[in-house]
Amino acid sequence: MHKFHEVTARLEQALSGISYEDLDISDEVKEQVELVLAQFRRAKGRVDAPDVELYEDLLSVYNKSNDAAADPDVLRRLVEKLQLVGIAELTQESLALHEMVSASSGDPGETFEKMSNLLKKIKDFVQTENPNMDVPVREKNLPSSSSGQATTDGNPKTPVIPDDFRCPISLELMKDPVIVSTGQTYERSCIEKWLEQGHGTCPKTQQTLSSPAVTPNYVLRSLIAQWCEANGIEPPKRPSSSRPSKTTSAFSPAERTKIQILLCKLTSSNPEDQRMAAAEIRLLAKRKADNRVAIAETGAIPLLVNLLSTPDSRTQEHAVTALLNLSICEDNKGSIISSGAVPGIVQVLKKGSMEARENAAATLFSLSVVDENKVTIGALGAIPPLVTLLSEGTQRGKKDAATALFNLCIYQGNKGKAVRAGVVPTLMRLLTEPGGAMVDEALAILAILASHPEGKSAIGAAEAVPVLVDVIGNGSPRNRENAAAVLVHLCAGDQQHLAQAQELGVMGPLVDLAQNGTDRGKRKAAQLLERMSRFVEQQKLAQAQAEAQAQLSQSQTQTQQPRPHTIANPVDI
Repeated sequence: MHKFHEVTARLEQALSGISYEDLDISDEVKEQVELVLAQFRRAKGRVDAPDVELYEDLLSVYNKSNDAAADPDVLRRLVEKLQLVGIAELTQESLALHEMVSASSGDPGETFEKMSNLLKKIKDFVQTENPNMDVPVREKNLPSSSSGQATTDGNPKTPVIPDDFRCPISLELMKDPVIVSTGQTYERSCIEKWLEQGHGTCPKTQQTLSSPAVTPNYVLRSLIAQWCEANGIEPPKRPSSSRPSKTTSAFSPAERTKIQILLCKLTSSNPEDQRMAAAEIRLLAKRKADNRVAIAETGAIPLLVNLLSTPDSRTQEHAVTALLNLSICEDNKGSIISSGAVPGIVQVLKKGSMEARENAAATLFSLSVVDENKVTIGALGAIPPLVTLLSEGTQRGKKDAATALFNLCIYQGNKGKAVRAGVVPTLMRLLTEPGGAMVDEALAILAILASHPEGKSAIGAAEAVPVLVDVIGNGSPRNRENAAAVLVHLCAGDQQHLAQAQELGVMGPLVDLAQNGTDRGKRKAAQLLERMSRFVEQQKLAQAQAEAQAQLSQSQTQTQQPRPHTIANPVDI
């Protein structure tokens, strides 16, 4: 390196000594020489003495395992010396790392993992130290305000994004998570760019991909939305550019002809033909993705929507289940909504056979994965019949209704609709049912509703505190987390619920949750413990003031009481 710097300095000196007047050269050549000279001067200005401390700091963090905590002082020095003080700089580093791996012809597996881990630790440190730092435009959907969590000096504190919610490539919160054939999940735009560059391996595991196809990870997307909701963050919206291009099927002409014949039968005046065709399309749509694309391309969706209002219960059941199977294809969701399917699906949900009602609920869940559809479905009256199915359905029906309600209630405007439809008493009953088959789903929905004023009021009126305290003490990690989240909202500004929870012995389970719970569970437990401590101090202060007042009153009473008069003996005269 020293030799290189020496050669650079000599070349800069030699070019500086050129006398253009004595040489017969063109202006173009003169400009090129001056450009090269400027580059050498900049290079010379950038030469620094070797920073041994920086090298050792980088090496210490680089060699630590993923779970090992790095020294904050070391991270602070790295941030200052590398000038990684904001999200913009960190994002640039993340993209540069991705480009480097993409351009590598070797196997970057372990090195990539270590460098990604190093960058992630620096990023987490920067976000923790600077919760109010500027956010780039592409991350404006992650505001650091109104999370309900505050530092001791009153400033909002940005919650640390769970690792499972970050794309392994960009290290950012995923907006449109998709699964590759190895089972790993990535942000769609990042993995598509990786694949477009000709890579045939999974970036994280380096396993060969059996297929370049990606599948939307709806479950993770819902979990990310729930996490954002719980932390007062606007759920990330999928960028329109990330939507996959319209898929075309690889169907043969003969297969398309078969579907066309079935479509003709869907419009037949013979109820038997309609029932048979709807059943066949239902099965075809279930079997493989190409079928779902081809059936939609041939115009089946509007015809199936029309059959939702048929008086034949079996045909109705086949039609709604066919729409459910077709909705698995991302492109078909929009087509189903635009065909006016939601009112028909809601009608099936209200009055269809039990299996048809279950599949109608599952269809609404599938369609509600798209954010704008949550608004549409809620506005068209789907929530009350979902609450009814949650209350009186089979076990499968209750599960389908719960998942649909959970997804719909991520949208703030649907929470009040669910509360007014009577979902809270139903959820409380499910929490205390023998066997506890619906406890997970009930608590997850309550945790979302508790952030809404109507939801908080309804949960409080349902006398939920004893049940929540019991779950915090004895539930699964996820249920303890959700129960604590509900209790946080209930106890906000409500000393009655705080006193009740304290009397029921919540302090011990909260201390355990704060030490051994999930990350979110620990935060909720810490919030509750802080509120409990303040409440206890206020109680002690109020009691001390009452005792002091009582003593003062007693003292004043004794002072004001007249002394008894004594009768003197008569004096002998």
